[in-house]
Amino acid sequence: MSTTSTKPPSGTRDFLPEDVRRRDYVMRVVREVYESYGFEPIETPAYENIETLLGKYGEEGNKLIFKILKRGEHEASGEADLALRYDLTVPLARVVAQYQSELPRFFKRYQIQPVWRADRPAKGRFREFYQCDIDAMGSTSPVVEAELLGAVSEVLIRLGFNDFVIRLNHRKALSALLETAGVPEALQGDALTAIDKLDKIGAEGVGAELLTRGVSPAATKACLDFFTGITTEMPHVDSALQRLRTFVEKHHAGPGAVDELDTIVRLTDGGPGHGRIRIDPSLARGLSYYTGAIMEIAVPGLQGSMGGGGRYDTLVGMFLGRDVPAAGFSLGLERIILVMTERGMFPESVTRVPMDVMVTFLGDDLRSDALRLASELRAERLRVELFPDGSRKLDKSLKYASSRNVPMLVILGEDERARGEVTVRDLQTRQQQAAPRATAARDIARRIRIEAT
Repeated sequence: MSTTSTKPPSGTRDFLPEDVRRRDYVMRVVREVYESYGFEPIETPAYENIETLLGKYGEEGNKLIFKILKRGEHEASGEADLALRYDLTVPLARVVAQYQSELPRFFKRYQIQPVWRADRPAKGRFREFYQCDIDAMGSTSPVVEAELLGAVSEVLIRLGFNDFVIRLNHRKALSALLETAGVPEALQGDALTAIDKLDKIGAEGVGAELLTRGVSPAATKACLDFFTGITTEMPHVDSALQRLRTFVEKHHAGPGAVDELDTIVRLTDGGPGHGRIRIDPSLARGLSYYTGAIMEIAVPGLQGSMGGGGRYDTLVGMFLGRDVPAAGFSLGLERIILVMTERGMFPESVTRVPMDVMVTFLGDDLRSDALRLASELRAERLRVELFPDGSRKLDKSLKYASSRNVPMLVILGEDERARGEVTVRDLQTRQQQAAPRATAARDIARRIRIEAT
């Protein structure tokens, strides 16, 4: 007899209690930092009309959209009219267009929700994963980019990261570089798709893909020579900016884009991102809606980025009919948790069971008393677990309390009830003492708070 597999679908995961505590911890830090920068929360549906998503992410992105077939009598057509959310940025653009009269002219939002991509699962890469986004709509000021970089840097610093690097580039500078190298405008989209894989498949792989996509050998060599030189020989911001400025100085838009990068770098001086920025002209960001500065965060030992974003001044216009300047950044929750787990970065208070006290009773006729005591302890804002089996022996409850790492056990027995007391046992020191039943909840709460300070 065959059995149904109990594994979750490929690219998804079940989250057990410790997993959820770790996720909640990271999301709490993200939320606190984002709100401290003035971003407000929104949420959007898990799926969108398919036309909302198609054409917004480039050719690679379109292939990774999870499509939802029409339902009922239309299912046999094999056509899709809905799709699972691919990211949180395009839904935001739709929301801004839909509620333009209800939102402020300058709107800052954050959103922490799952997205879905029909990608090949790998370490740190899933088909269902959470993104932690911030976006600012309505301003072209480079202060917006500086604030985005400050917020995401502060999140990572508060979580304990000290070795992350912010890769920074500009879409117009990249286009100017490609044109100067000899890549015709018609092939630039294909070239960007290939260049965006430089850190994954290396210069040789990118060169082969550029040639396959129709870029001339001379232009391919010029591109790769520049990227290799600037990423290995010019690690400092000023040197990289100067090399890039010199290469695109005769292009009509190139120098202006380099100046914007320079301004963003200067504006981060003194902020959480100071000293972490690296100008990287090979950074392409595969999503086609970016129009200005683009950025990614990398940490050693992690394949791929921990988050990324950029300016996208025309995306809202696809829904609204007029452009609205915007910029945003997305942190990848799953990759943050992966690295923090591998490095042992979570506080002990997150990884252990968050209980303050457990109540147990020695006999079923004490169940009501135990329930009342647990309620009184919870009224003191304590986290309380009640062991449900009223065995007259403590073996089971002690073993369970140990497995749950509960620091304190409160025991109700017939002898205790007769004396108007409870027994309080410290499960770390194994010492115990009696406490008056009438004031037990208040006394235990006071003791726990003193020990916590």
